[in-house]
Amino acid sequence: MFSTEQRCWFVRKVICWRAAASNAWAVLLLLPITAVFVILSRFSLLHPIQTISECLSLLTSASAIFSFILLCGVILMIGFLNLEYYTVIPAIACSKIALLGQLLHPRQFVNSLVHCIMGIIVAWCCAITIGGRYETLCYTCTQSDGSPQMCLNEFHLILLLAGAFVGFSHSLLGVIYNMNYVSFHTVQQYKYLRFKGSLPLVVKCSATQALYSIRNYIVVYFFLGYIPKAWVCKTLNLHLNSTAQPLDSVAGLLDLSLLYHLWISATFQLFTWYITLQLFRIFITEAYSFPVQSSFTEDAHQCISKVLTDKQPMILKFLALQDLALLSQHSPSRRCEVFSLSQPGGHPHNWNAISKECLSLMTDLTQRLVAYHDTVATNGRAKSLSTGSERKTSSETSVTSGTEDLMSPRPTLLMKTPASVFARSIVGGPQSPLTAPFTPDLDSPFASPALRRLTAPVDCSPWHGTVQSPHIMRRGPKLWSTSTDSQVNGSPVPSPASVPSPKQETSKPSVLAQFLHNRKEQVKNFLAKRVLIMYLFNKLPEASSQALFADSQAHIWALEGLSYLVQASFSEDHFGVVQTTLPSILSCMLVLQEAVDRHFKLPHASSKPIKSTISMGDSSYKTLRFALRATLKTAIYRITATFGDHLKAVQLSAEHRKRLQHFLEYKE
Repeated sequence: MFSTEQRCWFVRKVICWRAAASNAWAVLLLLPITAVFVILSRFSLLHPIQTISECLSLLTSASAIFSFILLCGVILMIGFLNLEYYTVIPAIACSKIALLGQLLHPRQFVNSLVHCIMGIIVAWCCAITIGGRYETLCYTCTQSDGSPQMCLNEFHLILLLAGAFVGFSHSLLGVIYNMNYVSFHTVQQYKYLRFKGSLPLVVKCSATQALYSIRNYIVVYFFLGYIPKAWVCKTLNLHLNSTAQPLDSVAGLLDLSLLYHLWISATFQLFTWYITLQLFRIFITEAYSFPVQSSFTEDAHQCISKVLTDKQPMILKFLALQDLALLSQHSPSRRCEVFSLSQPGGHPHNWNAISKECLSLMTDLTQRLVAYHDTVATNGRAKSLSTGSERKTSSETSVTSGTEDLMSPRPTLLMKTPASVFARSIVGGPQSPLTAPFTPDLDSPFASPALRRLTAPVDCSPWHGTVQSPHIMRRGPKLWSTSTDSQVNGSPVPSPASVPSPKQETSKPSVLAQFLHNRKEQVKNFLAKRVLIMYLFNKLPEASSQALFADSQAHIWALEGLSYLVQASFSEDHFGVVQTTLPSILSCMLVLQEAVDRHFKLPHASSKPIKSTISMGDSSYKTLRFALRATLKTAIYRITATFGDHLKAVQLSAEHRKRLQHFLEYKE
């Protein structure tokens, strides 16, 4: 095992430097962005030359330099938050109550508070830049008796509160639209070209969201504007000018100049933040080339075969899978290293580690699809299983014994985030066919008690439990294996000694347990009749399907990398290391393909994603299930087109051979 320092080498040497480079570019771009904002906020059609001279003098003033320093600090803080909250697997809320829980999370509360403070700082810098009636918070006014007094400048206050409101709205929309989600582009481009292509979208999103935020802010200020005014006056011992028009009125908010400056300031605030976010996405997802094998022992943890098996960070695993997909297509020299044998010993360690991890990812996804399909098919109620039927029969064991090392995934922990698909526990830990997108079902007051049986320890083999095909896996557990099952699975009829006794029965629950269960059911039935409760707790089928494939980008790269390596092995694998695992690879792909086809037969799974609104949130995760289905079919066709009739000599089950024949005949 590697030490913590070795496992975190990628964060220290790559991720942190990439984040620092993106922040540096954001700070450098802040100067021209600020200059454009100054011109737009002070421009006058009647005096254009005078406006330009005033802008030049303002940019070189001490107040402008101080404001620029504060803005640089805000940009660095935004960059730090991007690095702290980014994820490569989006957190998709499968119900309204789950989304509400994300918005009310303490960590999100801190994030919103920080964005409000930074919004006030940016708004103060904008007020200093615009000048005029927005420059100071207080000014000297004259009382009715003629004596001077300090009065509140409501124009300055409304601009500061607008910055806080825009910052708060930005933090909430970041959760709703998954703005912290970092996706990887299919087409590799230079960073400059990606930034240039995304610049119009950043401008459009900034202006549009600023317009909606200011509209909502005006409504809120119209009804609640007197509260912050009274608090500021009481705290700073200021007075309200009775002769001035209050801004929390219809006449005060219809000031076109005020509305324009509010909108341009909000646009400037969001544009600088979105530029920082976009630069972070571009730098963090840049392709990284991992060595296939190393000549030095101390650098062995940086090889792609070792990186693929690491748990954290997730960005490291995704970049390793991306590099695997790229090297399998475009790098013959690196492919030769994958097919090479170790010296001394002559073992294909590189190929074994890479293929085992890819097959493990595909098997994990297969199990999730099977569990989800059964949950939907039984209307959220798991089928009751007897004690003896929870074990595998001897015929099932004989089928999976040959491919257990490659196809059986590592045990997974039930976590509340989609990242649990890569979170491996220690050997012998609890296992669950469900992943994070469906864990809220277990906590929901309307979840059936039998559903929790799905989270009980089960065998990792895809042959156990629910059926993907009537010939591969049986629809329901049986106490006895018939001769038909034995012939299909290719194993002899089990002896009666190996069959569990039908006399085994579960222990009868106690009276207290039965009483508590009845009371719980009564409470659930009572709450289920309330419309608001059902609205919050009802599952969103489309979101559940999206959450099921939230991490499918990793599976897409695994399929591409594995299929291209198998294709290249036809002419480049001189030692035949790939052919030894070809039956397992084909079986795993065919089983996954059948599970994916079953999922797309569900009504909500086959529907096209709704067109997303204009925002900086990346909605590419909504189409991952369609991309995975296409990639899976293409990967199988890639192998069958390369090997052709040679695949008839590969040892496969009758059902798999029949499905493979459809690919050979181009009937799929």
